[in-house]
Amino acid sequence: MESYQHPRSMEPLVPHAEAGRLAELTCEIHRASGILTGQVHSPHVVQRVAQLVREMNCYYSNLIEGHKTIPRDIERALRREFSDNPRQRDNQQLSLAHIAVEKRMVERLASEDVDVCSPEFITWLHREFYGRLPESLHVSRTRDGVAYQVAPGRYRDFMVEVGRHTPPDFRALPEFMARFQEFYGDPKALATDQLVRAAAAHHRLAWIHPFGDGNGRVVRLHSHALLIRSGTDGRGLWTLSRGLARQRQAYFSALEDADQRRRGDLDGRGNLSDAALARFCVFFLETLLDQIRFMSGLLELPALRLRVERYFQYEAEELQRHREPIMRVVRTLLDEGEIPRTRVQEITGKAGTVAAEIIKRGLAEGYFETSSPKGPLYPAFPIQVREVLFPRLFLDLPVDETDR
Repeated sequence: MESYQHPRSMEPLVPHAEAGRLAELTCEIHRASGILTGQVHSPHVVQRVAQLVREMNCYYSNLIEGHKTIPRDIERALRREFSDNPRQRDNQQLSLAHIAVEKRMVERLASEDVDVCSPEFITWLHREFYGRLPESLHVSRTRDGVAYQVAPGRYRDFMVEVGRHTPPDFRALPEFMARFQEFYGDPKALATDQLVRAAAAHHRLAWIHPFGDGNGRVVRLHSHALLIRSGTDGRGLWTLSRGLARQRQAYFSALEDADQRRRGDLDGRGNLSDAALARFCVFFLETLLDQIRFMSGLLELPALRLRVERYFQYEAEELQRHREPIMRVVRTLLDEGEIPRTRVQEITGKAGTVAAEIIKRGLAEGYFETSSPKGPLYPAFPIQVREVLFPRLFLDLPVDETDR
């Protein structure tokens, strides 16, 4: 299509409609993110929760893409224990790749002054993800079932259809991506506009559809990068993908709606609908706010301590006489993030030999961890306690094979 061969086809790049609601949501998100960040003081607790959230993120990203991987399979994959079932093994590989790329991305953004809207960064995300997958997962299929090869980090070299949307001509992708960088990567953009731009960029990058496959994952990783740059990622304590997966069909509908052309003279001045882009941005920011508040509620320390106590009171029967003292250690680790082994005697009121048994048993069951045989103890969240300590973190959501 002629109009999809020039970057002006994706105008407007930010909506003018719903300006008041978007400004209100921006303020609420910054406020909620600040509260969440201030709830967890220990860097060790932050690191451990962020690791758990990263696993949760790949779980929900898989669900969005129509791939269901249960948390235990993800944990096994992290131990390099893969299923004999080919489909489950593929999903485990997808999970591992997502976790690794997200971790690498966070590290890169912490160490480099990179323009996250640059084609270099966006193609790097795609290359990092597919470069971690076996060759068998570099093959995708059209809606008609025709197989094609996915080239890691390279733009598609063919035309595609995404639902009712025909993305830009593949020969014009460099120009579209350059315009994407120019606008969304503008260093002069006001800080108060960053979240609205991040929401609009999420749709417009999906609309461009630069790769043969993997666009959804790249778009969500890119949004994560924009949230880090805006300072609203909460140090990794929450994830966008959970919110999108919980309302998967609404998410796809909002994306599809924002693909539509301008609907009359009162719908902006660009090629695409200003009102529809505004609705998508409101949906996106409301999802961010909901997820930040959700994690803030889970990490409220008094309630978290109470859930720890309930878990050890009604569960963990295998610990027998060590149940109460291990609970005390776990509760202290949530408060302080790190304790020397000598503190276990003080916390539990047990003598040296018994305290050593408590440490050994707690480490064996995964209730806490250490970096060396005599090193300090750190918090851990083994899979058997996650649903009690962090209820509704992982949801058993239905999925279908429909994908954007």
